[in-house]
Amino acid sequence: LSQLPGWSLRPDGSIVVATGNDDALGLYRCTPYNSYGTAGESRPTRVLLKDPPAFTVRPKEEYFQEVGRELVIPCAAHGDPPPTITWVKVGSVEKSSAQVDGNSSLILHPLIKEQHGVWECTATNQVASVTTATSVHVLGTSPHAVTNVSVLPLLLAANISWEPGFDGGYFQRFSVWYTPLVRHPPRAHHDWVSLSVPAGAQHLLVENLQPDTSYQFSVLAQNKLGSGPFSQIVTSVPRGFPVTTVPPEPPAMTVHVFLSPPRALTANETVRGVLLRWDPPARASVALSGYALELRQDKGGWEVLERSIPGTDTQVLVPGLIKDAFYEFRLVAFAGSYISDPSNTVNVSTAGMEVYPSRTQLPELLPQPVLAGVIGGICFLSVAVIFSTMAACIMNRRRAARVRKRRQDPPLVFSP
Repeated sequence: LSQLPGWSLRPDGSIVVATGNDDALGLYRCTPYNSYGTAGESRPTRVLLKDPPAFTVRPKEEYFQEVGRELVIPCAAHGDPPPTITWVKVGSVEKSSAQVDGNSSLILHPLIKEQHGVWECTATNQVASVTTATSVHVLGTSPHAVTNVSVLPLLLAANISWEPGFDGGYFQRFSVWYTPLVRHPPRAHHDWVSLSVPAGAQHLLVENLQPDTSYQFSVLAQNKLGSGPFSQIVTSVPRGFPVTTVPPEPPAMTVHVFLSPPRALTANETVRGVLLRWDPPARASVALSGYALELRQDKGGWEVLERSIPGTDTQVLVPGLIKDAFYEFRLVAFAGSYISDPSNTVNVSTAGMEVYPSRTQLPELLPQPVLAGVIGGICFLSVAVIFSTMAACIMNRRRAARVRKRRQDPPLVFSP
């Protein structure tokens, strides 16, 4: 064996041939022996060289076709002995209705929505098996279900994110459905609440949830042809206010992405408004996208004041506050589809402050047509008063001049 490159003998007596070539062809026998001798040779075995399958025609990476039409996907291979070609849809548990013609091409006719996905062509003979794959996109259908639904428990809220499925060839929108899980429901079934998702978004923050209550979440996709199937249902428990005597419950799902809240939020009064400053989050496992500023007035509900603060900013100016009011501000950070917990809350009181409405709030106080009419009326009245005053002055001067002239003229004397 030492004279044959790539040949070796294992401890169990097997021969390993690293590279098969003509040197390996032939008839082989194995003779075991020990110190007492041998019991004889084994039966002969013949080594033959055969070619593994190799594709001569591969399908394209992707195919797009309208539903109801015919789609033919070619696939061919050669080998020694000639390989057998089989087609299978990845992830399908049911037997496919697809057909294969004499050239080993996959025939989908008529094309249906369920045939959307990845298809594999496998060539097999006695030597080996080789596989190639292609993606089939069926157009003109309702959207497919979203995948990888994730729920991030927050304080009295939850952030739901997902990956969209194929849209069926049309623009699709999403809605998030959720319902609480109660042990003794008041009715035979519980109602689901749906929230619309802004166009283009792949996450939604669901607020005003009850603490220490399990919720079920699901995502539904819709396009112009109808609704797709609901996604898998994910159960999660929103976080409640921390209690010192009881350790907090672990989150219902393991979340690998961590984003801490903005730090050290402060407020300072300036001549143009209230200036808010903060420090970026201490820890973020993904790149920071931006911030959203929330406020509430006089202990009311929280509202989003600005949702597109760049992630590189660490301050923002808030003009247009109402005088003699009490405000609270807090900040949340965005990183991709994830939202951090709120920062610390800062309080701002405008009692005694010289605070004026901002320019952007002036149209809300007075509509533009009414404002233009008022300004025009004031200008017209001012001009009228000026002209009236000038006319009165001119008339008074003329009257005074006639009186002086009448006094200066000598009296007329008539003689008989």
